[in-house]
Amino acid sequence: MAGRREAQARLSAWFTAQGWKPAAFQREVWRRYLAGESGLLHTPTGSGKTLAAFGGPLLEALAALPSSASVEAGADGDGADAAHPAGTGAGHAGAAAASRGGDGRGQGRLRSALGARVPSVAGGARKRVSGPVRTRAPAAAKRTPHLQVLWITPLRALAADTLRALRVATEAVGLDWQLGLRTGDASARDRRLARAGRLDLLVITPESLSLLLSYPDTAPQLARLRCVIVDEWHELLGNKRGVLLQLALARLRVLNPALRTWGLSATLGNLPEARDVLLPHAPEAALVSGARPRGFELETLMPAADERFAWAGHLGLAQLPRVLDTLMAERTSLLFANTRSQAELWHRALASVWPEAPETLALHHGSLDPALRAAAEQGLREGRIRCVVATSSLDLGVDFPAVDQVLQIGSPKGIARLLQRAGRARHRPGESGRVVCVPTHALELVEYAAAREAVARGAIEARPPPRLSLDVLAQHCVTLALGGGFDADALYDEVRTTHAFAALSPPMWQAVLEFIVQGGRALSNYPDFQRVVRGEDGLYRVEDRRIALRHRLSIGTIASDGAVVVRFLRGGALGSVEESFVGRLRRGDRFHFAGRLLELVRLEDMTAYVRNASGVGDGTVPRWLGGKMPLSSELGREVERAFTGAVAAPELDAIAGLLQLQARLSALPGPDRLLVEWIRARGGRYLFVYPFAGRQVHEGLAALLALRWGRMAPDSFAFSVNDYGFVLSAARAEGVDEAQLRTLLDPVALEDDLRESLNLGELARRQFREIARVAGLLPPSLPGRAPRSMRQLQASSGLLFDVLQRFDPDHMLLDQAEREVFSAQLEVRRLRETLDDCAGRDIVLRTPRSFTPLSFPLWAEAVRGRLSTEDWRTRVQRAATQLERRHGG
Repeated sequence: MAGRREAQARLSAWFTAQGWKPAAFQREVWRRYLAGESGLLHTPTGSGKTLAAFGGPLLEALAALPSSASVEAGADGDGADAAHPAGTGAGHAGAAAASRGGDGRGQGRLRSALGARVPSVAGGARKRVSGPVRTRAPAAAKRTPHLQVLWITPLRALAADTLRALRVATEAVGLDWQLGLRTGDASARDRRLARAGRLDLLVITPESLSLLLSYPDTAPQLARLRCVIVDEWHELLGNKRGVLLQLALARLRVLNPALRTWGLSATLGNLPEARDVLLPHAPEAALVSGARPRGFELETLMPAADERFAWAGHLGLAQLPRVLDTLMAERTSLLFANTRSQAELWHRALASVWPEAPETLALHHGSLDPALRAAAEQGLREGRIRCVVATSSLDLGVDFPAVDQVLQIGSPKGIARLLQRAGRARHRPGESGRVVCVPTHALELVEYAAAREAVARGAIEARPPPRLSLDVLAQHCVTLALGGGFDADALYDEVRTTHAFAALSPPMWQAVLEFIVQGGRALSNYPDFQRVVRGEDGLYRVEDRRIALRHRLSIGTIASDGAVVVRFLRGGALGSVEESFVGRLRRGDRFHFAGRLLELVRLEDMTAYVRNASGVGDGTVPRWLGGKMPLSSELGREVERAFTGAVAAPELDAIAGLLQLQARLSALPGPDRLLVEWIRARGGRYLFVYPFAGRQVHEGLAALLALRWGRMAPDSFAFSVNDYGFVLSAARAEGVDEAQLRTLLDPVALEDDLRESLNLGELARRQFREIARVAGLLPPSLPGRAPRSMRQLQASSGLLFDVLQRFDPDHMLLDQAEREVFSAQLEVRRLRETLDDCAGRDIVLRTPRSFTPLSFPLWAEAVRGRLSTEDWRTRVQRAATQLERRHGG
């Protein structure tokens, strides 16, 4: 065998040829991997994490080569620790750029690296090697690849980019490995090789890994795995995709107890928990810290001193001239919007004033066709595109060294999201990122100032992992029943080794088994729900080929939103929009999508056939459910601090007059006090409360307080919320005092009161549809048949919900639907924390004579749903103008 020293020399030679020096954290991960350890590496994007994770498997594979495949370059025995010549400035940041494919020329440079004259270091002295670094292949029979490394990634676009980087590395060190892709975008050849195990390294998504586990012949191949690397673990930690992956990893550990697992993550507020969720079998596993976060500049596009800037806003299109000037000042930019609708509208606005060729402006979001997204990404890599308007679809993974700046439209709503997006810019060695924040209304300036302060203090959000997602467990059980069958007792012990199901009780497990065998007590007479059979040998298996096909088509936990494909009448697909949007359109109606003005020709079989609309003109813009991002708790606390004047920032100076007006009319909020305003204005009675806990928590609080206030004195209430607080509109109440407020905000009996205050049955019914799909109660349409519409799915899930409620009220999925309503939709844990926090604060109750800068945006939300012959924007604009005149704005 070539040996570890020779392997390290070869890897070192490649690093040195590129002008890189292995970072300390890279060497530590390599050392721990070779010692048989697992762990979690947390390091910023762009610091070299790909090679940190892949270096260990590379060294192991190189060390196992026959000795005749040697490195001809001279090197000392510990090449991985080779020093880099001083003054180059490349370091590990350069390794990161190359590990992701570099600047578009990186692959060619890396392939040619072995032909370069490379310096080697021994005992601190540099010496020149007389010839290129080459690999002499042994004269032996051709090697048959077998699966050794599994690289798991959350995004298909990231998978393709990662595969390119890993292929560059293996070729550069002369390792004769076969690499492939197994995602929804994989070629037929790669799918075939992945299924047969004829690849050395496979880049795969969690869903595709579960699909592999559903085939009996893949177990022996997966048992030979040496290593699993989970990229961007923070993106999987807090959702059901991460739960599905936990179960798959538990199965891989059963197949090979010596399997090493390494996770890669950006910084989190709960890193030790993230490690324990990924590696429950390895308590106190390594938690390796990578490079320090890159510095970044945060600049805000301020309104002019004499410019009217709205107290409440939506799209910020008044900033269009400033945004265009900022874009033209740099060569390449990414402009991030928080929602797909906002991205479409900003792309449309920029296109109307774009001074360069139209193809230099692109759009990128998750509902666009993969080919359109790939074209935008490639244009960035090659420097052909000046600006891409994007959503979170470009938040992570894919690096673009050519991007000079990032613009953020509106508040990022979270510290981690701002850091992630800022890291997209200037992805080059030694440079800090740059983000230009574009406020859509005045109060967002406070959020920018708070975000800058939070980053400076190192505050960042945690991502709590789900527990006891029985729908995911049921899906996994059917997968294993397809993949050769399972013994119930052995699988129970296996799944309880995961963090998600450590608390799984025997009764819960029996409920899962009963569900996959017959659907539960109420559904036992329906053959479609009898998916798994227990054989005479005690093993649970799937015997029906039709059930096997349906299950494999529905593996995964990503909820469908009733997507309708948008396709040209003569041409390719553009992407998808929600059925609820298209269903309101008539033939000939025009709408904006994928950066185009389109005309609907016809709608059939869940496909909207369109053509380019002639001329220019107005058109509607699709809206997608779940578009509003709530303010994170961490950023909310920083916003409160900013209001007190504890933060010095130019953004706060720009709206000093507005903050002074808030203080003069009412009071400023702060971390030690809860601001409450009682206002009688514009014919209404309003109670405004400002906990700064985010939109979702405020929805639960508003419903809770309406119930409790109604108990004190019967009344009718309406409410609206935003990220800063909520407003209750009362029909008859004459006011409220501090003692009453303390009673309304008491955390005692929280869950019981929520059950009474909300229509939990309807909330659970909506949640049940997603759960039923994941668990397999709503099978997908078979190939060749028209897809089921969202209306059909809703009807089917509603019928199932009613049947179970009536005939099997203790069904495990009904219980889960209610639990998820409390945990996900209402965020009861955060709601309780907010009530506890409010109980410890001083209550500052004010009774202004008119709306304040904080209350006006909430009032504007409240009147949105009222019936009027005037549109909402006209009414709000008129009210804002009256307030500004009254207060000298």
